[in-house]
Amino acid sequence: MNNKKLFAAVVGLGLVTLSACGSSSSSDSGSTGSKTVTLVSHDSWAVSKGVLADFEKKSGYKVKVLEDGDAGQAVNKAILTKDNPQGDVFFGVDNTLLSRALDNGLFQSYEAKGAGTIQAGYRVDGDKVTPIDTGDICVNYDKAWFSKHKLQPPMSYDDLIKPAYKNLLVTENASTSSPGLGFLLGSAAKYGDAGWQGYWKKLKANGVKVVDGWEQAYNEEFSGSAGGKKAKADRPLVVSYASSPPAEVIYADPKPATAPTGVADGTCFRQIEYAGLLSNAKNTKGGKAFLDFLLTKEFQQDMPLNMFVYPVVQGAQVPAEFTKYGPQAKDPETMDPAKIAEHRDDWVKSWTSLVLK
Repeated sequence: MNNKKLFAAVVGLGLVTLSACGSSSSSDSGSTGSKTVTLVSHDSWAVSKGVLADFEKKSGYKVKVLEDGDAGQAVNKAILTKDNPQGDVFFGVDNTLLSRALDNGLFQSYEAKGAGTIQAGYRVDGDKVTPIDTGDICVNYDKAWFSKHKLQPPMSYDDLIKPAYKNLLVTENASTSSPGLGFLLGSAAKYGDAGWQGYWKKLKANGVKVVDGWEQAYNEEFSGSAGGKKAKADRPLVVSYASSPPAEVIYADPKPATAPTGVADGTCFRQIEYAGLLSNAKNTKGGKAFLDFLLTKEFQQDMPLNMFVYPVVQGAQVPAEFTKYGPQAKDPETMDPAKIAEHRDDWVKSWTSLVLK
């Protein structure tokens, strides 16, 4: 999930464990006998120092991490360099972009050990990618703003186009941002091929603001975030994640008794992130070992407080803060990856013409 690291830093304390993300790499080049395994990811990758150290000790591999910006940027760069890849494993392609990666031959086949423990709803056909985590892209709202203005926060897509919520929502550009694209796909799933454009016309008429990415939307435009409060932001609605409210609690100092933000449960789209062994990877053995590691309970249970996502393996526990402040959406919008593949580029092009011009 993108920009969670930036979220943590802006909210306050940051993650002490993030210094482990670029764990030590040896001087060898990553050949077949290399003891370095290189992970290529978006810039939200994070793991606790002790968890990564345990993998390195048990496997004998040192982990090097190359972060390549937003998920869309990272995927595109990996495709362009697939014949001579930067690393061995790619983490962070999600269901909105998966078909692009697969169609361009980004990954080679490998079924990770532990694949049988993945919950049925997250499994994919074939063995080119491994589901690693999941989360929900949803509209978040500023509780204090709505209380002050004696207005009920919106709870659905339909609510967002009502006059009461005019000029209150900020979202991300669907062509440059993963949550922005997820929000577009959620509306397409909700209103269908024939209805989503009409919905966005109404949303535009109701004053939706579009910015390039999540960091700008959440930390500069959204009045409910710690960053937004400091910047005197004036938009009390933002497209973010269902896991953003617990993050607001966890990183606050002092910690509030309740989350200052809430989630409009009827505006959510289910996102799933995958990892895969890169085609032409130099260290395939190390890459396979690392993919196996990503499905261990140790890593899966470490993810929530580092990347603010949910585990996908059976029996993995989530922190109490997630259960209390950021439960998964009860009935999120979903879309078959094949349909996303068929329509994504045309939808983004149409959306750009409708909303940005």
